[in-house]
Amino acid sequence: MPITEFLERNAREYEDETSLIEINPEALDDGELSWKEYTLVEVAHVHGYRKTMTWGEFDRKANQTANLLKSRGFSKGDKVALLLMNCIEWLPIYFGILKSGATVVPLNYRYTAEEIKYCLGLADVSALIFGEEFVERMEAIIGTIPEVRNIFYVGSEKPGFAESYEDASSAMPEDAPGISLSDEEDAAIYYSSGTTGFPKAILHPHANLVSACVTEQKHHGQTRDDIFLCIPPLYHTGAKMHWFGSLVSGSKAVILRGVNPKWILDAASREGASIVWLLVPWAQDILDAIECGEVELGDYDLKKWRLMHIGAQPVPPSLIKRWFHYFPDHQYDTNYGLSESIGPGAVHLGVENISKVGAIGKAGHGWRTKIIDEAGAPVKRGDVGELAVSGPGVMKCYYNDEEATGAVLKDGWLHTGDMAREDEDGFIYLVDRKKDVIISGGENIYPVQIEDFLRKFEKVKDVAVIGLPHHRLGEIAAAIVELKPDRESSEEEILQFSMELPRYKRPRQVIFDKVPRNPTGKIEKPKLREKYAGGSVVELQIEGDKRA
Repeated sequence: MPITEFLERNAREYEDETSLIEINPEALDDGELSWKEYTLVEVAHVHGYRKTMTWGEFDRKANQTANLLKSRGFSKGDKVALLLMNCIEWLPIYFGILKSGATVVPLNYRYTAEEIKYCLGLADVSALIFGEEFVERMEAIIGTIPEVRNIFYVGSEKPGFAESYEDASSAMPEDAPGISLSDEEDAAIYYSSGTTGFPKAILHPHANLVSACVTEQKHHGQTRDDIFLCIPPLYHTGAKMHWFGSLVSGSKAVILRGVNPKWILDAASREGASIVWLLVPWAQDILDAIECGEVELGDYDLKKWRLMHIGAQPVPPSLIKRWFHYFPDHQYDTNYGLSESIGPGAVHLGVENISKVGAIGKAGHGWRTKIIDEAGAPVKRGDVGELAVSGPGVMKCYYNDEEATGAVLKDGWLHTGDMAREDEDGFIYLVDRKKDVIISGGENIYPVQIEDFLRKFEKVKDVAVIGLPHHRLGEIAAAIVELKPDRESSEEEILQFSMELPRYKRPRQVIFDKVPRNPTGKIEKPKLREKYAGGSVVELQIEGDKRA
């Protein structure tokens, strides 16, 4: 069955019950609230702070989106991109694209204008629905994307090159578009990347989306009584696939626009959240805020919060130990997955395995795992090898890239590129990444992009970017810079030059040293990691950069 049938069932059975709530703390004058100071009724009257949507409204808005696309000639085989910040419109538009028969292509809201252009072309996108935060980026490329024949704008003050999504969709019928969908038809393209940093378009059929629903609900047991607090970006497989547990159970979800610890705790308190998925930096921020006195837990009613789970990056056991000190009644879980495996769930720790904190777990519901050597043969238990997974969410392919597909899909197994080992009880631990990708605050950073940029600086002879451990973000990007002979520079000068990069790609440390290369010219990054990963290098923070 296609995933849209879950939505249609919920609309029939729970039509007038709330499905989605959007919380935007920045709509408040002071930006911060204590739940004791304002009632839910009072904040509901603050314009833009809290929006709600029933299951019936959700389904009808999805139908109107589908009928809009259908009226413009879009059908199966077409690709429609979605570029929005987290908001209450995001999921209805996503499901509307699916209902139209088209393939939905969510885009990372951190992409630069050129990255947006590249990804639109890579997936053969012919329609785009985007939000007000991206007007400037779209203006920079609008004359270079003629293949995108329909561009819809979500928000006020519509730019001249786009059509109002609200006006166009509200004029459409609210009935289902009447398009039949099968399990194996294309549903979604998500983006990942290899060590070169160039995105790959990951194609998933409807069956994979449904498998993510089933896996998530099996792992975390969502019921109609649960309320899921969704904070990570919906463009990513992680957040959305965890929300799929709410879709299956017909339960309520809260979309929080912001990661301030007070905002998270206030939303969990005010809305009665029972499940909260965090990234390591956000959990770290909450604990730091408690310990420095910025947050007083007694100001919040968190008794309904039953499960805290973390994904997207390795979780330090010390963090979970600290968490249980302040939240002793919480269940804890972590998941492992890739966009190529439809997000989290391929490997799953399980709330009952708290003694194994530090492991990513065992094969998730419906999944299989193995750890293999370079020849593809299983290694002995305890030895390090590459983690491979097989299950109902493995991608169909890298879209229009047979070579890349063949490199990672072998006999039904997805080779993850992550190095791991298995303990005597069968629990899997990540050891290192085969690729050089840096995961900082749950976001992938590709060193080659930063290296290529820094080499443009006239004083730089060579540069290597590696990931160094960081207590909050998991890793940070550190640039080892080799200067040209008789040239001098400073950390501040390099960081200032890096300001042209998107914020999350800027190096957080600059180290002046010789860049080692092997006889074939490749940078010997293992030597650099060995030299600096355990060292005491002073971190150079970019002022105000608190968001992962």
